[in-house]
Amino acid sequence: MAAFGRKGSGPEDQGGAASAPPPPAPPSGGGLGPEPEAAAGRLAATAGAAPGGVFTSDLSVAEYLLLGEAGFEPLGFVVGSSIYHIGLQLARWGQNQELTVLTQAMYSARELAMSRMLAEAEQLGADGIVGVELHLQAYAWGQDVLEFVATGTAVRARGGNGDHRAPGGRPFTSDLSVQDFYRLLAAGSLPVAFVLGTCVYHVAHQSAMAAMRQSWQNQEMALFTQGIYEARELALARMQAEATAAGAKGIVGVRLAVSSHVWGEHATEFLALGTAIRPLEPEHARPGSAPTPSFVLGLDH
Repeated sequence: MAAFGRKGSGPEDQGGAASAPPPPAPPSGGGLGPEPEAAAGRLAATAGAAPGGVFTSDLSVAEYLLLGEAGFEPLGFVVGSSIYHIGLQLARWGQNQELTVLTQAMYSARELAMSRMLAEAEQLGADGIVGVELHLQAYAWGQDVLEFVATGTAVRARGGNGDHRAPGGRPFTSDLSVQDFYRLLAAGSLPVAFVLGTCVYHVAHQSAMAAMRQSWQNQEMALFTQGIYEARELALARMQAEATAAGAKGIVGVRLAVSSHVWGEHATEFLALGTAIRPLEPEHARPGSAPTPSFVLGLDH
């Protein structure tokens, strides 16, 4: 069985059950580098990079106001993109197995997009990125080609000295909403990194004879259960290993997504996502900043 981290850690045949990947290696940025030149003009006129520059964001008005109450200011809407050709891999018709070539492709493509987004935030002098979203886009002119896009809003702590950045000094990344980011700060914690784990898995086909035997009775389809279980565990273990490598103490907002993309019905990607967090230093905590619940009674009833 192969294990994967972020871009730079290739497959290693380990055999046996699912296991955590090796620590992620720093991203290389790929052929375009960490920051494509196309973004240079936009970033140069954005807050944080130029005096008097305007900020851009995907924040709602309520999120913008709440971000200010949390002691942060938006700098710019940051984007990373990679159009990636997904290679071919053969699988045994009646066997559960991970498609390691495809798993590594999905890791590498997402990492290229995320590293370019992070490079834009660094150019703006950001302490972090909130509201990170990952999108996949298919194009009619490119069979087996997917565009991976990472977006978010770069933010900076007012009066900060980079103390809110992730261990190692790079901006933190988080897919939390501003509301949840605010609550996290109020609770004395801070995002470290948007972490993910993925596994592209071939679920075995069932023979015609086995299908006929099962058609008249209720019973668990053990081969399918085993394959799906293993694929999910691989994705979750790899996400957890990324958080450990980032120096986090936990992960919040974990969610699992299942997609077939361009591979057909028996090849499926299992993707685990979440935000890794760490405790804030006491001097950076914001005691008493948590919203106070209130009860509102309408007068029209």
